[in-house]
Amino acid sequence: MHISRLQLVNYRNFARTSVTFKGGVNTIIGENGSGKTNLFRAIRLLLDGNLSWSASRMTRDDFHRGLGPDWQGHWIIISLDFADVSDDEAVQAMFLHGAGDAAAGGAVDRASYTLVCRPKAPRRVQLSKLAAGDVAGLDAIRAEMTIDDYETALFGKSTADFTDPAAYTALVGDFSAVQFPAELEPPGLGFRIQGAMTIYDHVCFTYIQALRDVVEEFRNNRTNPLLGLLRSKSGKISAATMDPITALVDQLNGKISDLDDVQEVRRNIRETISDAAGVTYSPTKLSIRSELPTEADRLFQSLKLFVGEADDGHEGGVQDLSLGGANLIYLTLKLLEFKYQKGKQACANILLIEEPEAHIHTHIQKTLFERLKYDETQIIYSTHSTHISEVSKVDSINILARSGASCEAYQPSVGLDTDQIGALERYLDAVRSNLLFAKSVILVEGDAEEILIPILVKQVLGISLDEMGVSLINIRSTGFENISVLFHADRIRKRCAIITDLDAPTIDITVHEGDTKETITDKGVAERSAKAGADRHERLTAMEAANPLVSCHFADHTFEVDFIKAGNVQTVVDVVPELYVQKAYRDAAIARLASGKLDEYGPQVLFLANKAGKGWFAVMLGRLITADTIVPGYILDALLKVHAPLSAPTIAAIIDHRLAALQANGADELDILMLGVEVEKYRTGEIDLDALKASLLANYPEGTLAEILSRL
Repeated sequence: MHISRLQLVNYRNFARTSVTFKGGVNTIIGENGSGKTNLFRAIRLLLDGNLSWSASRMTRDDFHRGLGPDWQGHWIIISLDFADVSDDEAVQAMFLHGAGDAAAGGAVDRASYTLVCRPKAPRRVQLSKLAAGDVAGLDAIRAEMTIDDYETALFGKSTADFTDPAAYTALVGDFSAVQFPAELEPPGLGFRIQGAMTIYDHVCFTYIQALRDVVEEFRNNRTNPLLGLLRSKSGKISAATMDPITALVDQLNGKISDLDDVQEVRRNIRETISDAAGVTYSPTKLSIRSELPTEADRLFQSLKLFVGEADDGHEGGVQDLSLGGANLIYLTLKLLEFKYQKGKQACANILLIEEPEAHIHTHIQKTLFERLKYDETQIIYSTHSTHISEVSKVDSINILARSGASCEAYQPSVGLDTDQIGALERYLDAVRSNLLFAKSVILVEGDAEEILIPILVKQVLGISLDEMGVSLINIRSTGFENISVLFHADRIRKRCAIITDLDAPTIDITVHEGDTKETITDKGVAERSAKAGADRHERLTAMEAANPLVSCHFADHTFEVDFIKAGNVQTVVDVVPELYVQKAYRDAAIARLASGKLDEYGPQVLFLANKAGKGWFAVMLGRLITADTIVPGYILDALLKVHAPLSAPTIAAIIDHRLAALQANGADELDILMLGVEVEKYRTGEIDLDALKASLLANYPEGTLAEILSRL
């Protein structure tokens, strides 16, 4: 049996979210603040017997913040669905009487277990008696309602899709129309489970928290995983084994107490008391005794773990280990704890591991993930490690992402066939799997774009791709469809921009009489490249038309050619001396680059790129990029499209940077100062974007600033 679905409604940073799981290993990935820890806590509230029942009593802060001040009357719903329920008689009996749904043959094949935090019955009765549209009455009830008016209840056999707004309204009520159900226990909730029936005794569940302060965990007897393991064994020690040890401890206690120094201190204490208080008020007896424990459980608590990391034979305590070593030991002990529990033959074995990558080397992360597989066990990881996501199965991944005040869950494999999923799994290495974590993604085909676009953005716009939450991924091919298929309303609901070349020829490709064999070959290569570019354009634009989350942006020729075409001749010219030793060759190359003729500068810049190697040529150009460099229009389009809409602070930061560049190039200082005031007004909301653009364009109607503003 395994968890097949988790539904969260109005819980912390989840408004309404459904997360699907498979048997075996599952991965939950997401940036910081995307809800991974809250999702795990939701599962623990239903399955973790180590949490007291009081943990399920919600507070005001547990309600989704999107509800704002009007949270009163709303419900928090946390629901787990289970699949592949065992046909074991005891298991079937539990779910037939509690949380299961029987199939046609009478056996339970699906089970649900739902926790609801809702107003208590008297408050629900009050709401149900309101006349439709009685807003004033609703406001009055809600004004009196506090968290003390709420109860927590468990239900089994729930059939509702709680994340469906219509289903939620049917169960809870319509706050806008002021219509609330008359039934106190609507059928969709299922059957209420009383306190006597608990799933804890039937599920082997272990939670391994994010590894924060492992040394402190070992110091605390309550959280020390070694003590937990030892306690589980202490009760199994026979009397025949324990009695000789107890006798030795008693003997040791006696010898310590009988030491001459100990007895001397005892006598001195008696004498000092007698001198100070007199015989009448002195204790009649006084002794100093050793009390080493003789019980197995207490003796085990005195055991410590010693580990050696180096080959010098030294063993030290956990506090002496490296962070990575200490975390690895902690994780190992928790896994062993799970193995011990798993031996109890529970109906489900579920292991939750929160961010196992903390302080652990990347190679160990990947090895741990690939090797950590137990029979008949469901493992759910949360992570923001690209190395773990690299080796995760695409169809077992859930991506959590922030969307405004809420967090959403995406399943990247929804609707994809086996071949598509397999191709994605082969493709997503540690670098490319960054796209699973980004707010938005730009896909490029080669090294030049991968190296230079981040530099261009930082120098010309004044902010980095990382600051914008954009991941730039070099797929090193033109097979963009294989990756962009991830970005879809049914899968990852994030924007994806594709930047690629049309490879239009820079030379006349007509074969003329008298052309050399080499020229004819070059023209043939150019023609085939142009044909491939045209086909790619047709294919990608069709895909773009069918998917509003994907946009495609094309260089007319190649990045290098279009970089010059945009107005960056001097930047390329400045690289030439690094590539030619002889002056004649340098001068000829510079002349062709500066000619302004496509059929001259095009072939020349491509020759230079191939001569140096496209990646190294990009590195050389990157050293010369400044705030005055012109970003080709198709790249600017891609960047502003994929990050749309830009926030006011981001727009203001970009404009501030461009104004500083204008001032550095001799613009009137007073003009820049006055425009800076306008930017600040926009930043604080005193004027809107259109008003700001009008002021800026009136002063600077051309140039990079105008190009950026035209795209906002």
